[in-house]
Amino acid sequence: MFWTAGQQLDNGKYVIDSILGQGGFGVTYKARHGRLNHLTFVIKTPNPFLRKDREYARYVERFIKEAQLLAQLCANPHPHIVRVSDLFEEGDMPCLVMEYIPGENLSHAVECKGALPETEAVEYIRQVGDALAFIHQAKLVHRDTHPGNIMLRPGRDADLSRLSQAILIDFGLAGEILPKSPTSRHFANKDFAPYEQMKGSVAPTVDVYCLAASLYYAVTREYPATAWDRRYHSADLVAPQQHNPRISKELNQAILAGMALEPENRPQSMEEWLQMLVPEVTGDDLSSERGIDYNKLRKLLASRNWEEADQETGDRILEAIGQEDWWDVTSNDIDKFPCADLGTIDTLWIKYSNGRFGFSVQKRIWESVGGKPGSCDYEIYEKFGDRIGWYVKQEDEWLPRSNLTFTLNAVEGHLPSAPLHPWESVAPELTLCVVYDWVCLVLRIETCKV
Repeated sequence: MFWTAGQQLDNGKYVIDSILGQGGFGVTYKARHGRLNHLTFVIKTPNPFLRKDREYARYVERFIKEAQLLAQLCANPHPHIVRVSDLFEEGDMPCLVMEYIPGENLSHAVECKGALPETEAVEYIRQVGDALAFIHQAKLVHRDTHPGNIMLRPGRDADLSRLSQAILIDFGLAGEILPKSPTSRHFANKDFAPYEQMKGSVAPTVDVYCLAASLYYAVTREYPATAWDRRYHSADLVAPQQHNPRISKELNQAILAGMALEPENRPQSMEEWLQMLVPEVTGDDLSSERGIDYNKLRKLLASRNWEEADQETGDRILEAIGQEDWWDVTSNDIDKFPCADLGTIDTLWIKYSNGRFGFSVQKRIWESVGGKPGSCDYEIYEKFGDRIGWYVKQEDEWLPRSNLTFTLNAVEGHLPSAPLHPWESVAPELTLCVVYDWVCLVLRIETCKV
């Protein structure tokens, strides 16, 4: 029936370690590569009990379709969606191979630690919301975004005191072929599912409800009244602020809006609901000597969309300099970079990262490793890169942009990293030229007295 530890699959390519979990439709196993033992994977299969069902062939067909859809999403990978690496058959059993994400799921984190702080919970949910918005753009709906399907991966240094990275796993496509019973827990774990999902709805508002309900649980450690009971048994949805008076009024309202019983009363897109979590901000000084518009940068930072904010930062710096590419930037460009713009960018990054990111932070770190203006000591640049997570000393490698960490669990000073854009295909010795220009820009903080 179920595979046991040591069992080999796909002609020895994978070896089963243990069962991670099972549900009405699928079973997930932890496995390692047969030859490269340090590589760990998750292998998902249909539940063997389904073999007795006369619809088994249809289940398998649907399972393979899920694998193909996930692979389609992985062609343009999103940092908060689990990645697929292989699909094979073991006998008549299809096997989907995905990355193994160490850590714990959101449900386990809340059960063990209690209700999460508002800032931490919102950061996890925002990351997953970004992933769901990405999925919706591909005309797909997850339909299973409950806390057990949100993995929290520790930071690169495994420092669990820092915020983890939320990863969305285990797509709920199986729900379309399972019995649509109101008592079935296959539907987004019914405590987190809107009632119309149990009738087969595949609208994006289903995911809005599921994610809002997951946030309810994350900040209260209480299960919300089910949508089914609310609709058919007159159960009341207790406002999350009644369970946890410490959460803000804005968060309370955002959760209730996302969990509106009728889908037409919810925000109609994931982006709209995420905007309620991080409302439009005003009052920041967006001064520019060159007429640069920093409103988009402010909005991206306020919503903690660090990767796009980093890209926007680089684009606006180049605009202020009057260049199109970092390779065209000269020391004269840096020396004349407008102080008002430098101050605006630095202040925005520091404010919305709670002092974790920004030019001022990078300047402090540069000086702490012995860096001085005009320094040409390569070892100092290595120390600086190592401290802010751009350089891996053990491998003597400057990381490409794809290996950077665009979350708050990144080390101090990791962002902004705008000049890293060309590093994907640049020789290491040329990287120093870009880093040198960036450090000169960072040190202009002193000249400008920002």
